[in-house]
Amino acid sequence: MTTLLRRFTFVAVSTVLWGAEVAAQPRIAFAGLVERLSEPGGFFPSDNLVSNETSYLHVLGAMRRIGVKGGAYLGVGPEQGFSYIAEIEPKIALIIDIRRDNLLFHLLLKAMFESARNRLEYLGLLYGRPVPDDLAMWTDLPLESLLEYLDGQLADSALHDRSHRKLMEQVERFGVPLSDLDRSTIRRFHDEFADTGLEIRYSTRGRGPRLMFPTNRRLYTETDIDGLVASYLSTEDRWRRIREMQKTDRIVPVVGNLAGPKAVGAIAEYLRERKLEVSAFYLSNVESYLFRDGTFPAFVANVKALPVNARSVMIRSGFGRWGGAQVNVPPGHFSVQVLQTVTRFLEFTADLAAADYWALVNDGVDLGVPRETVPPPQ
Repeated sequence: MTTLLRRFTFVAVSTVLWGAEVAAQPRIAFAGLVERLSEPGGFFPSDNLVSNETSYLHVLGAMRRIGVKGGAYLGVGPEQGFSYIAEIEPKIALIIDIRRDNLLFHLLLKAMFESARNRLEYLGLLYGRPVPDDLAMWTDLPLESLLEYLDGQLADSALHDRSHRKLMEQVERFGVPLSDLDRSTIRRFHDEFADTGLEIRYSTRGRGPRLMFPTNRRLYTETDIDGLVASYLSTEDRWRRIREMQKTDRIVPVVGNLAGPKAVGAIAEYLRERKLEVSAFYLSNVESYLFRDGTFPAFVANVKALPVNARSVMIRSGFGRWGGAQVNVPPGHFSVQVLQTVTRFLEFTADLAAADYWALVNDGVDLGVPRETVPPPQ
């Protein structure tokens, strides 16, 4: 072997080994951004692993008409936000939630997205079910076919244990510092999905699942207001949009109170550095808690700091008379979604002394149609 060939071989092999070493290193930028944007966590009376909002997709049609696309997505909660993200296709998505546990759950989901080759394998990892040998043949099948397959599979505890260990190796590589309690919490969450399967429901601490809340199966197959199935699992293309964002570290979980002193302000600063504006901010019914504990004015101040435009929207949830709300819930549903532009929100809250939560929930409540006119998409 000539000297030149030996040198080339050494460089080539070294480059491959170096690349493999880098790939195995913690994702420093991702972990650093989580740390930069997060603040200390707080209490919430639910693990909130599954949404209880059957109407969550009803705002998609109005968002399309307004032209809500790209930019930055902000939102609370677990999987539900993925469906909004798949629709909007933002440059970055920041999942901000008061519970550190929500960050932990999103790290587990991130590992599943990066490990799975298609929707069925992702669901198999989530629910601890085996996948078929001809996995590629299932890639473009309808969602109902995938769910029917899962229904026919028994939970495999040995498979679930092996999968969880491998997923946790991936979670550790994300670089977010984890305590032993964090790891046991992630395992507890994963076990809940494996034990319950597609029938898993929203529950509050100290109470079992309540039958009025939807199963995850139903949430996966819900439709937008035009009757189109539009969850992030509805098509392989939608799922792959989320997978690509996860693999490029563009879905970032953040621990923070929406009315807190750091997280939303740090997000606003980061978005301005990136020259990005908020496209959508999903709130669920968090504002009801902020009104209750007197921190709603701080939340308004945080929203004012965010870079927005005339199409930037806020998505909130109402639950009928349950909890005191007086909103028109669509037949067959437990919730209603409300779409309001940030511009309208700031007008509505200009006089904080007169601001009222239920009036806010009812502002533009008609299946996500805001009251003011916004510019047409460019």
